[in-house]
Amino acid sequence: MARSGDLIREARLRAGLTQYDLGERTGRDRAVIARWEQGVVTPNVETLVELVRACGFDLPLELVRLDARGGHRLRKNALLSPERRVLRYLRAHRGAGRGP
Repeated sequence: MARSGDLIREARLRAGLTQYDLGERTGRDRAVIARWEQGVVTPNVETLVELVRACGFDLPLELVRLDARGGHRLRKNALLSPERRVLRYLRAHRGAGRGP
């Protein structure tokens, strides 16, 4: 899972902005931007969305139901070799009539 600082840095770099530029766009000091990106402090959600939007991107936040079984399934599949995962995927989708 990406940290807020990683999201800020990625959005800023994709936009071709310096920390100073982002600070100018949002009315914040460059040092504050740097501390957020380094994870020294964490901005609140509203500020995070504002910073990403100032870079020309959107960070859509929505509630989605957590499938507790999904995490277990992902951990179990991560233990399989890539070849085994592909074989399982192909078998599952052939049976459902959705794959090759």
